[in-house]
Amino acid sequence: MEAKTCNESRVVRTSRIFPNDVNNHHTLFGGKLMSDVDMLASISATRHCRRECVTASTDSVDFLSPITPKDSVCFESFVTWTGTSSIEVFVKIIAENLISGDRKIAATAFLTFVALDDNGKPTAVPKIIPETEEEKKLYETGHERAEKRKQHRKNSKELASYFTTSKPWE
Repeated sequence: MEAKTCNESRVVRTSRIFPNDVNNHHTLFGGKLMSDVDMLASISATRHCRRECVTASTDSVDFLSPITPKDSVCFESFVTWTGTSSIEVFVKIIAENLISGDRKIAATAFLTFVALDDNGKPTAVPKIIPETEEEKKLYETGHERAEKRKQHRKNSKELASYFTTSKPWE
């Protein structure tokens, strides 16, 4: 299986912020941003391996600066690291004030996807080749994030064993 560059999985989308996209603080609703992040990241993951992929986790979404109706919002996603069947995707969200032209990193996110074979089972994915300084930094730190994800998943499963599935009203 031939390795691929980060650029081969890159997805870029820019859109405006409209009144139905904002919360009571007149900033972009976090749930709207998270939905868009997952959609774009899923395209990057699928482009990388050319197979069906499922979201295994949203590892982090960091809201760094508010996005307002005066801004456009640009999403850029690409694969940054791969395991055997897992694919880490980074999403960078840039807000641009449409009047002043000022740009800022408004949010960042890491998601993990798993590639599936024709029977719906995890399957091997191509390795990644970083080229730019940004891609190289994300790639170099990818293994550490993967280890944290494994530990977090283990902790989540352990905690879930204490949860009940009974109906709260009974």
